[in-house]
Amino acid sequence: MSTKDSPDKTRPAPAEQTPDPGKAPAKSSADEIDAFVAQVRSMPANSAQRGRLIFAMDATMSRQPTWDMALQLQGEMFEAVAQIGGLDVQLMYFRGFDECRASKWVSDAHGLTRLMTSVACRGGFTQIRKVLKHARSEAEANEVSALVFVGDSMEEDIDALANTAGELGMLKVPAFMFQEGDKPNAATAFREIARLTGGAYCRFDAGAADSLRALLQAVAVYAAGGRRALEDLSRSGAGPGRLLLEQLKS
Repeated sequence: MSTKDSPDKTRPAPAEQTPDPGKAPAKSSADEIDAFVAQVRSMPANSAQRGRLIFAMDATMSRQPTWDMALQLQGEMFEAVAQIGGLDVQLMYFRGFDECRASKWVSDAHGLTRLMTSVACRGGFTQIRKVLKHARSEAEANEVSALVFVGDSMEEDIDALANTAGELGMLKVPAFMFQEGDKPNAATAFREIARLTGGAYCRFDAGAADSLRALLQAVAVYAAGGRRALEDLSRSGAGPGRLLLEQLKS
């Protein structure tokens, strides 16, 4: 793996808002899942001969409590894609002090799963803009079907993030932003990134593991072969995302 980009010099980000300790964290609602599905359903089919998906993870210490669950779901996502083929994936993560790494493009789902499980959480600030800038550079060199990002926080300048997201949108790379938990700053930023890139946003928690699993697999299948691939996989009845894939049928 190789380190990507130098630290961004932006003005201090606003402090994260602390949720009311007396209020239970919100869970992903059926309406939110339906809205996400509707967005994926309306997107055009991938025009590349072989899909290319960048999968980026926030590996800072705040995600440690649910890290193993997230890794399992992400691994199952790639196993589902292996059934249809046609997808190259690049794994990217950030953690610690200015550590942001991206793997080579990999077509072997099993190898990518092994690579993900070797990553451990370390304390540090978010580096989401580096992820967006890296995706932009990759798309400028060769078409990228989609960017998936899974994280729980945002500690950067939102205007700088929006500017880079807009550049990614001009390259027609949709960003699918998955937020663990309900931090308001992260929700605002993730929604804006999704909007500017033509992607989609969805929130999840440990209680929404099944929904996240299905959504991740749907995005990966879309990146591999567009809506036709989703329809084919739905008809085959393969994978835990079957019910969701049936909803994605036109």
